[in-house]
This record gives sequence, C-alpha cells and structure tokens, in this order.
Amino acid sequence: MSDPETSTAVTAADLMDAVAAAPEGPQVGAFFDFDGTVIAGYSVTSFMLHHVKNLDLHPRTTIDTLVSGWQGLHGEEDFRKFLGITLRTWAGRTPEELEKIGNRLFRDEIGPSVYPEAWRLIRLHLEKGHTVVLASSATRFQVEPAAKALGVEHTIYTAVEVGEDGTLTGHPDGRSPYGEGKAAAVKEFAASHDVDLDASFAYSNGGEDVPFLATVGHPAAVNPSAGLRRAAAERAWPALDFDGRPWTTPVEIGRTVATFAGMMGGFATGLGLGLLGGSRRAGLNLGIGLGGDLSLMASGVSLDVHGARHIWEAQPAVFLFNHQSQLDVLVLGGLLRGNFAPVAKKELANNVLFGGLMRLLETAFIDRADNAQAVKALEPAVERLREGTSIVIAPEGTRSPTPTPGKFKKGAFHLAMQAGVPIVPLVFRNTGELMSRNAMIIHPGVVQVAVLPPIDVSSWTREELDERIEGVRQSYIDTLAHWPGEG
Repeated sequence: MSDPETSTAVTAADLMDAVAAAPEGPQVGAFFDFDGTVIAGYSVTSFMLHHVKNLDLHPRTTIDTLVSGWQGLHGEEDFRKFLGITLRTWAGRTPEELEKIGNRLFRDEIGPSVYPEAWRLIRLHLEKGHTVVLASSATRFQVEPAAKALGVEHTIYTAVEVGEDGTLTGHPDGRSPYGEGKAAAVKEFAASHDVDLDASFAYSNGGEDVPFLATVGHPAAVNPSAGLRRAAAERAWPALDFDGRPWTTPVEIGRTVATFAGMMGGFATGLGLGLLGGSRRAGLNLGIGLGGDLSLMASGVSLDVHGARHIWEAQPAVFLFNHQSQLDVLVLGGLLRGNFAPVAKKELANNVLFGGLMRLLETAFIDRADNAQAVKALEPAVERLREGTSIVIAPEGTRSPTPTPGKFKKGAFHLAMQAGVPIVPLVFRNTGELMSRNAMIIHPGVVQVAVLPPIDVSSWTREELDERIEGVRQSYIDTLAHWPGEG
C-alpha cells in the first residue's frame, strides 16, 4: 500500500509519534511479528535447548534443526520442512505439557529478551485502544505466554494437530501463517474483527513478511534482515534497529567480580565503624551507603533519578520496587543509602550472592507457600516501621520476565496499613537490560529510576484493597510507558 520511493530511516521515537497521532479505537490494528521483532532471537532455540538438556531430543533432530537454521529459510517450502523437524520433537506429548514448558521458558529465558522499544510500542497501542495482535509463524506454546505477559489479547500462530488420544501428532493443523500465509491470516482476522487495515500498523524483521507488512497502511521494518531492508527501501517503509542486548566481555566479568567485592567490603567496613561507635543501626546505614557506592562504581553503573526528593519526604515508609534482576539490590543500596530493612522470599536466605548480606540487614524472609508463617514473619517488619526504620519490598514477589510488572501481592500494603506509614513507589526502568533476569554479569550503563510521590494509605479499607493495589501497579506501567522528562 506504499509507493516505491527512497529508504526512510526512523527512530523508535518516530514510531511512537506515528502511533500517538493515529485515531483511537479498536478499528485500528497493530500487528507484531514475534521472533526477532518483539524478542531478540528466536523462541524455538529455547525449546530445542530445553529438550537437549532433558535428554529427550534425538541428536539427529538437533543436527537437522541447526543445519536448517544455518541454511536459512527461503520460502514456504523451506519453512514447512523446518517446522516439520521441530514439531516432530513434540509428537506424543500433550498440549498441557507444552503449555507448562512454554510458560517456564518464557519466564526464565524468552521474556527477558523482549525489546524495551517493542514493549513501549505495544503499551502505546493498547493505551490508544487499538486491536493489538501477536502474529507469528511460531506455535501457541511460544506465542501465548508472551501475549499474556504483554497484555495482548489476540494471537495468530501455527496450530499444531492433536490426535484422537489427546497428544500432539507432530504435524501442523492447517496452513501456517508464514509469508503469504501470514498476510492471508491478517486479512481474515481484520475482516472478522472490523479492523481497518489501511489505518493499521504492522512490525516485522524478516524478508518473508513483506506480504504481511504490505497488508497495512503503516508498515515498519524493525531489526530488518538484508532482504527486508532492501524491500523497505524500495517501498519507502520506515526502518530501524532496536538497541540490542550488550555482549559480555572479560572486562565486564572482572567488573562484576569487583562489584560484589566492593559491595561486601563497603558494607563490612561501614558496619564495623558503626559497631565501634556503639550503634548497629548506624553501622548498617553506613555500610549500605558505602557498599552501594563502591559496587555501582566498580560495575560502571550510575543512577539517573527523577523525583529523588520523595525518598526523604515521608520516612519511615514502605518502599516498593519493580523487580527485574539482581542489579536491583545494588541500586537500592545506592538510592536509599540506609535506614531500611528488606522483606524477601525465603529462598533468598540461601542466595550465594546476597543471602548473608540480607540476613545482616535483618531481612524478614517470607515463606510464600505458608500463609500463616508469612503473616507471622511480617510482624517484625511492622515493628521496625513503628520504630522508624523503612521497609523495602518487591510487591510482585519475584523478578518479572518483561518490563510489565507482575501481579502485586498484598503483603506490602498490609504492612503500610498496619504500621500507619505511606507507600513510596520506586520505578526501575532498565535494570533488566543491564543485568537480565537470571544473569550473573552486570553491564555498565545508566539505570533510570523514577520515585513517585508517597501514597497515604491511612484511609484505605480491606474491602477496596484489590482496587487500590491495582491502581498502584498501573502507576508503574504508566510511568514505564511514559518516562518522566521524555516526550
């Protein structure tokens, strides 16, 4: 639907501006390819490696898959062969088995590779009320966990045949949405959902998706392959590359080791000086600040903080933070400086990196599987708040696989209500980009933090707590999508 002219290089901000200028409403579609567009890399790789690790994948299948991938896919026939190789791996398994594997792989491996730029585009389309669709030639076991985490209702994917015995046959069920097949699937979806394709948007990285992109009035080549880059130039489609994940180098490995040495050394020094002065709390505060400063300096990480004044406006308080990686711990030390105690899941008590430190910080460890124990474990935290020491807690209870915060648990909010103190939201924008969910290596860079105004919970009631909590969570999502100081 675009006339061939010249190449149009754009930025992510340009794409955001185009979406912001579009009409509101579900008649506008936003179709996102998945592998290479929303996530860096290919989700099938995580599935294949999972099967290799679990010794349930024949070596010949692995070799065939790798060779097929190295040779590249040059049409629907190549894709059908590649799909046949991968689907054979699942023959005899139930859909429920694959759903569990898909959810786990998304949480631990695939989710952390979501491009922040893609996340922000999806959020903006959702805010505009557009009909957002993940349109992929991958299976639902790869696509649906991502859609759920990203808040996307609609998916287009390769259906997998289920036999009479309820297990997968190893064959696709119908035509896969690849190449012209994806274009046909998008047109069919648009017709059944009253979507105006001329007013709609589409994003993809692969040359096979030229027909797919051509179905809409606002196509964009994102992280384009050589073939798609040429096609985009011929059609004057916007083209851009998202920022990729940084590579790990020996320098960064050394820096990471120095980071944790600096953290422990700084903390021990501060604590020792405080104890010499006769005050354990003063030592803890000095150690937290000194350990935070030394660890951030060693890692090459600096902080860019909006709203820092809110940290000091209403202490003691319950500080909330959206948990993305182990880097969050260092950021908290450098940001808050001291006078706080953490609340964390029980498993962290034995964490090789932070377990000992967290015990020294008088952390309240919660057994999430034991509600009665969890309530009892919070009692010391309430007492510390009443004595003037702030509490720090990740309301999600675990690290989120994407920039979208997970569901907030109620413990932090009960704490604030019982102790009569405010809640202060700390929004971490990109700790997961500098140190991904399960990574051990920290990459240098600037961590962006927004400190939101304190929230008075004195008038909250238990009856309205769910709604109040969701409002706080939404403030995180809104802040991440529209960062302070950016247009």
